[in-house]
Amino acid sequence: MSFLGLIIKNPFRNKTRTALAVMGIAIGIATIVALGIITDGLKTSTEETLKAGGSDFTIVESNVSDMFFSKIDEEYVDKINKVNGVNDSVGVLIAVQKVGDNPYFVLVGIDPNKLSLSGMKITQGKPFSGEDSKEIIIGKVASEKLNKTIGDIITLKNEDYKITGIFQTGDLQQDGGAFISINNLQEIEDKEGKVTMIYVKIDKDANVDQVTQTIEDEYGSDITTIASLEDLQSVDQGLNTIDTASWAISLLAIVIGGIGVINTMIMSVYERTREIGVLKAVGWKNRRILTMILGESLVLTMVAGLVGAIMGIVAIQVLLALGMSGFIQPIYTLPVFLRAFGVALIVGLIGGFYPAYRASQLPPTEALRYE
Repeated sequence: MSFLGLIIKNPFRNKTRTALAVMGIAIGIATIVALGIITDGLKTSTEETLKAGGSDFTIVESNVSDMFFSKIDEEYVDKINKVNGVNDSVGVLIAVQKVGDNPYFVLVGIDPNKLSLSGMKITQGKPFSGEDSKEIIIGKVASEKLNKTIGDIITLKNEDYKITGIFQTGDLQQDGGAFISINNLQEIEDKEGKVTMIYVKIDKDANVDQVTQTIEDEYGSDITTIASLEDLQSVDQGLNTIDTASWAISLLAIVIGGIGVINTMIMSVYERTREIGVLKAVGWKNRRILTMILGESLVLTMVAGLVGAIMGIVAIQVLLALGMSGFIQPIYTLPVFLRAFGVALIVGLIGGFYPAYRASQLPPTEALRYE
């Protein structure tokens, strides 16, 4: 058998121990993959929400831990409209309610006269007619998932709302939810006079940086302007917390996985002491022994990385099946998987080095006498 063949075959001699080691590492890798996919999805969905209707920037409450926890006095909409360079603005209230079997149904409250600023396209029916009308328009995704169409009823907090239209925005969260009069949603959420954020469009000849700076200088103690995802991440601790948790889990996976690999490979070396002695007796150098054991460790962790990546994808699909499909838009990016396999590689190198070094230092005569 070739040298490479030995490296690939040896880790699987003791199938039970190998399976346990692989699963231990794979769970950590799966968590890294799942969190990475969710984080990228949240960033993409949030950026789409920020750019609703092609708005030039968005305004949220200052010092808020999460953008969707923002609460701004509705009077700021009029104040923003008076800022030099602002063409138009609209306050929106975003909430999550249980509708049918979906506990994460997204509702967007907006002034019916400013629906054009949301960037939606009514594909069927018409918008809701007034501020106090018990009417609602739902996204195409929501229509399909709830099996509801124009004329049907959606119940929110024991109130019936008639569907008057179906829309599309291109934002999964919004297309999986509904738009409703802001007055109605403020009443449902008990947030009279409050909005979550303000979408702002500026004049064609205005400069975004100048307009946002003017607003920050005037109202910066209460509200913050967000013109890009980078701006959002500087004020939204929710996304930063997920990123931090992902890195912490990566470190934990390296530590726990490394210990598991060390244990597995030491036992493998212990059981193969005589075999290693024979290999040395027939001329194998210490470097070749070390390379073989370290290679076996890497094979073990790379298999664990593959299994973990598959488990992470399956976990995301389970979350989507449990009702998160209208709330999370999974984004499968190469960096997420490279990071997972990078962790597996580090685990293999760290966990395999000591057993490999120990095996390479075994005296051939003593190894041959080992029983």
